[in-house]
Amino acid sequence: MYYPHTEINILKQKKRTTRMKKKFFSLTLSFRHWKYIMTFFLSLLTTVQTWGQIGGESTTEELVSIGFENVRWTENDKERIYTIENNVFKANGVGIAKAIEIIQRQGLPANKRCKVIVTHLEVPEISLTYHPSGNDTIATGEKANWETSYEIGDSWKEVKREKKKNSSRFKVDILIYPQLSYKNLIITQIYQALFTLNPAIEISLWPGMKFTGQVILPIYNDGYSIYQDRIHPGFITLSQRFRLPFNIKGKATVGYFNADRYGMDLMLFYPFKIDERFSLEGRIGAVGIGYWDGFKLHYDKDLELTWTIGANFYWPRYNTQFSLKGEQYLMGEKGVKFEMIRHFRYASVGFYAVKSKDVNTNGGFRFQVLLPPYKQKRHKYIPRVSTSYNMGIAYNAGNEQYYYRQYRSEANENIMNNNSFNPYFIKSELSNNY
Repeated sequence: MYYPHTEINILKQKKRTTRMKKKFFSLTLSFRHWKYIMTFFLSLLTTVQTWGQIGGESTTEELVSIGFENVRWTENDKERIYTIENNVFKANGVGIAKAIEIIQRQGLPANKRCKVIVTHLEVPEISLTYHPSGNDTIATGEKANWETSYEIGDSWKEVKREKKKNSSRFKVDILIYPQLSYKNLIITQIYQALFTLNPAIEISLWPGMKFTGQVILPIYNDGYSIYQDRIHPGFITLSQRFRLPFNIKGKATVGYFNADRYGMDLMLFYPFKIDERFSLEGRIGAVGIGYWDGFKLHYDKDLELTWTIGANFYWPRYNTQFSLKGEQYLMGEKGVKFEMIRHFRYASVGFYAVKSKDVNTNGGFRFQVLLPPYKQKRHKYIPRVSTSYNMGIAYNAGNEQYYYRQYRSEANENIMNNNSFNPYFIKSELSNNY
């Protein structure tokens, strides 16, 4: 028997089933869309991370290929950090500017800052930071927009854990230091002159530590000193550089110095955080008299104290430093010294005046000039032979022989090298002000 209502019920049931299938299909399609969307974004994030890793690795590889040493890099959600050490370009500002150019060309990180920490003997000296603006893309950036500072922050603690590439440790430099000395003390001779070539071996032993061993080779001696006619040792020193909290930098040195002195020396430098143009410096040494007769050392066991304490102001517009210091010199006299030194890319020129109680006022000028070749590269651990970084002369206008004398604790210690990590000087190089 045929029941129409039964067929109607069956048709209604089929319609309900069809509607449920459509809803289920629509719901399934919605989940599928979400799956595709999530997969797309995860792939995008992975791609960005991969490109960041590729960019950091390729940048460090290019820096190493140029010759930069102790190169590292790392990245977090706030910044990308690089470390470099310039042992390629003798003008440190030129070398740092070249490294920044490479980093920019390889690509800056998007939407986060980029920081470069510059080290010396694996000890951090200064940092350069680029803050992206709203108009920046990954590949943009201008060298003049990098901020320079003595401040390192916590970035060093994070990046120093990374493995460094092209380590400077145990690599040997043989540097030839030319030295010209002259004096005018007798009527029958205008100048008594001395010219020597002083090769030195310099080796980085561990972070901050350097050994220097030097030999003096007399080339021309026109009555300057009878002790300079024979080959004899020059600087023989161990120096340890270090960095303390509050951006205090220091160097401790022991060994044989110049000015016929041996002993111990400690130097400290503190830039003011609120304005790094202003800084304080201090130095204390315990030294004794020692001179070489050939390779035989004659020395006095008694040690004398010398010290320096002073304040500095750096004028960035003209790269000029003004200093006022109180000092105790090698003869024990105490005095006050004023210095004004202007720094150029390949030279530094300065004037000074000193006054001590019961001693005539004295003064003069000094200069350092960078020596070619201006770029040098070493091949792995083969000793690198070159001229010293610079050469200089100091002129004593008062012709003072005994008073106001000081020593240098390392062969490369001079007014030019002492300024090579000044952040304002580096900034002027990035800005191409001269």
